[in-house]
Amino acid sequence: MNYPDPVYPDPIEDVQNTPDMRRLAIDRVGIKAIRHPVRVADKSGGVQHTIAMFKMYVHLPHNFKGTHMSRFVEILNAHEREISAESFETILRETVERLDAKAGHIEMNFPYFINKTAPVTGSMSLLDYDVTFIGDIENGKYRFMMKVVVPVTTLCPCSKKISDYGAHNQRSHVTVTAETDDFVWIEEIVRYAEEQASCELYGLLKRPDEKYVTERAYDNPKFVEDMVRDIAAVLNRDKRIDAYVVESENFESIHNHSAYALIQSQRDQRMDARGDVEDVRGKI
Repeated sequence: MNYPDPVYPDPIEDVQNTPDMRRLAIDRVGIKAIRHPVRVADKSGGVQHTIAMFKMYVHLPHNFKGTHMSRFVEILNAHEREISAESFETILRETVERLDAKAGHIEMNFPYFINKTAPVTGSMSLLDYDVTFIGDIENGKYRFMMKVVVPVTTLCPCSKKISDYGAHNQRSHVTVTAETDDFVWIEEIVRYAEEQASCELYGLLKRPDEKYVTERAYDNPKFVEDMVRDIAAVLNRDKRIDAYVVESENFESIHNHSAYALIQSQRDQRMDARGDVEDVRGKI
């Protein structure tokens, strides 16, 4: 039996791989707002399975018209559900290699839950925290940052001082972005923020617990300035943290605006303030 010769389609032009004559490199190009399942180890020894929102970018040289957008998705799918903090660097390095780029950037944002115990009754409940892993590679050098948004309660020292009874308080968001050179648990960053607040938050409170947290906040008033300074002082003592940004935003209960403060620092700056920067730089 005679079979007809196979018919091959004409090759499809790869437009994005054509030269670009404008001689303008692009710092970041890629995809964002793509959801993918991930797993995150928690300090109690368990693993949380959650959904993360990804941003994946690479540097594009001036002579290339575009990057291969589909490859970002292929890389995520190749790892299926094995994406984790441990594999984060591997995925970023693979992205840079597959796209033949000198630099790359990935962000992985996800909700993280901590089981909390009410201070008096011991009632258990989950509280959610917004966490982002941020990775950068440039010329082979890898940097990792972890950003954690911690909701807390703050009580105004001025209101307490000038009022005959009561004081206004509010829910606040403390955001800690820490660049680390060693493993740091999400729970550790959360505790750094919660322990410096007027009081921490809980998912479930009975009446005795509510009495406790109300009085705890009243006995421990904090301005946003106090919050960022107190948390920064704790971060300064953690040798695993190379740099950080601490932000505190109070969603004011008696104003239609927020109060806000920020402190940022690198290890060299912190040591320079103590007069021994040269010794530290020699060890980094």
